[in-house]
Amino acid sequence: MKRNVLITGTSSGVGLEASLLFAAQGYKVYATMRNLKKADSLKNKIAESDLDIEILELDVTKIDSIKMAVERVIKNDGKIDVLVNNAGAGFAKTTEQSSEEEIRWVTDVNYHGVVFCTKEVLPYMRKQKSGQIICVTSVGGLVGQPFNELYCGSKFAVEGFMEGLASYVSDPFNINFTCVEPGGISTEFMTSAVGKTVVDGQMASGEYAPIFQQYMDKSAERSGKSTEMVFQTGTEVAEVILGVAENENPPMRIRTSKWAEELCELKTKADPDGTKLVNHVKNKFL
Repeated sequence: MKRNVLITGTSSGVGLEASLLFAAQGYKVYATMRNLKKADSLKNKIAESDLDIEILELDVTKIDSIKMAVERVIKNDGKIDVLVNNAGAGFAKTTEQSSEEEIRWVTDVNYHGVVFCTKEVLPYMRKQKSGQIICVTSVGGLVGQPFNELYCGSKFAVEGFMEGLASYVSDPFNINFTCVEPGGISTEFMTSAVGKTVVDGQMASGEYAPIFQQYMDKSAERSGKSTEMVFQTGTEVAEVILGVAENENPPMRIRTSKWAEELCELKTKADPDGTKLVNHVKNKFL
């Protein structure tokens, strides 16, 4: 029986490209998204290449939706080999200017969604004594950045969650955990994140305005550089995700570009792939 993979957030960007790459590599892909009305792009790709991809509804902020999607996979295949927690939301705004609703929303999508998707598949992976859980986090999961503290906080949480699981679940149950950490990505995700800040208009006034202008100027400067230096395509990040899934000894964490490596160097130089830290924790606590 071929390996299967459940991927969240596949209507566009990294999730869509990952679905196509995994299917082309021979996986049975369960491509999930919150809004099935956004499935046309993926449906067209499936029809063009006759790919083994089934599209399912899954809203990572709704536990019943997660349960239904996972149950569908188990009913079809009796197992889940790989979970890719890809669904996420960009957000750039000061803590002071963010509403309670916005703070809860970015945390629910980026952190709680990962926790509940992982919680739902773990019993099946544990029973089958094999599995792989891959989370698309961010360099923002390692390095706090201006006007991104709420986003970074949610991604830091995912990194800690994955490290904790790896410290005691991996060895006895043969389940691997990996954080994939992109830098800039030229996708709808980035457009949405910037749009939420600029359209809102609050950031252009008040005491934070001069700092915010510096931030936007630097962003424009980065955008003017070559894609190879800063921004990656969704396909390039998806290729890293597939490489992790195909690796018999996958890293605890991996950056997806040279720019991402350079930004995180002070945090990662002693232990680039996170393996030493996980082993250190195991030795200290178990």
